[in-house]
Amino acid sequence: MHPAAAVLVSYLSGSIPAAWLAGKWAGVDLRTQGSGNLGATNVLRVLGPRIGAAVFAVDIVKGAWPVLFLPPLILATDASRVWWAVACGVAAIIGHTRPIFLGFGKGGKGVATACGVFLALAPLQTALTLLIFMVVVLSSGYVSLASLTGAIALPVLIVVSAVGGARSPLFYVAVLTSIFVFLTHRGNIERLRAGTEYRFGRAANFGRRPSLAIGVGLLILAAAFLAAGVG
Repeated sequence: MHPAAAVLVSYLSGSIPAAWLAGKWAGVDLRTQGSGNLGATNVLRVLGPRIGAAVFAVDIVKGAWPVLFLPPLILATDASRVWWAVACGVAAIIGHTRPIFLGFGKGGKGVATACGVFLALAPLQTALTLLIFMVVVLSSGYVSLASLTGAIALPVLIVVSAVGGARSPLFYVAVLTSIFVFLTHRGNIERLRAGTEYRFGRAANFGRRPSLAIGVGLLILAAAFLAAGVG
């Protein structure tokens, strides 16, 4: 397979608008409901946990499968194949945020698809990041705060692990993804600071700062665990 074809297929995979399709199936245009975002969080908010979980799973898969299955089909050296895997992942994330099937309009914020990409590239580090994400969500009720915490956690966990450290292409793409997540969450950050961000009521409601402290504590423990494993 030609590398350009693999990247294109990855972009098309990311472009599958699972949230939009779920809304259409339910008779709702999610672009005009809730936050107006075509991501799993808004699906959860508008359509409920079952459909939200299904959309989250689809968004993860559409980021993971191109990274897992397309690079081995590319005629390239093992070293360059890693970079093509990264390129496929980035293309899938871009497709999720700007899907061709919706006329390159605004899609989701890329968190779930990026999660799928990194589950394929660095499964242990991503699993630990997901744990931190879930703890912050359950303790604060803010998915956006959990996403931002996870965006910081992933490159830290990669740099202390045996995946390749700071010289690994995975670290560079994790840092770029982290920056991308912060950019797509600018509005959420402003609402968090103003105290107007949407909050899921079934969480423990510890608040922003205690939940962030819990997340940082888990990150330190996870980094120590990975560093001990490397040693």
